[in-house]
Amino acid sequence: MRRNQNTARFRSQTKLGPVAHTVLVALMITVLGLIYLTQATKTTAYSYEAQGLDSEISELVAKKSELEVQNARLTSLEKIKGSAVASAMTSPESTNYAN
Repeated sequence: MRRNQNTARFRSQTKLGPVAHTVLVALMITVLGLIYLTQATKTTAYSYEAQGLDSEISELVAKKSELEVQNARLTSLEKIKGSAVASAMTSPESTNYAN
C-alpha cells in the first residue's frame, strides 16, 4: 500500500447498455442545443432593443434641430423688435384691407 492512496475502490452496481448510452448522448445534445438557442434568442432581443434606441436617438436629433431653427427664428424677431430701426418706426394712422 502506498501513501495518500484510498484503500477502497468505488464500483457502480448499475451497468448501462448501448441503448442507455445512446439515449444519454441524445439528451445531452438536446440540452446543449436548447442552451445555444436560448443564447441566440437573447442576442436577437438585444439587437431589437438597440434598434429601438437608435430610432429614438434619430427622432430626438430631428426634434433638436427643429427646436434650434425655432430658437433662431424667435431670437431674430426679438433682435429686430429691439433694434434702433424698429424703435424709430411709427404706427400707421389708418389701415385699409382688401375685400
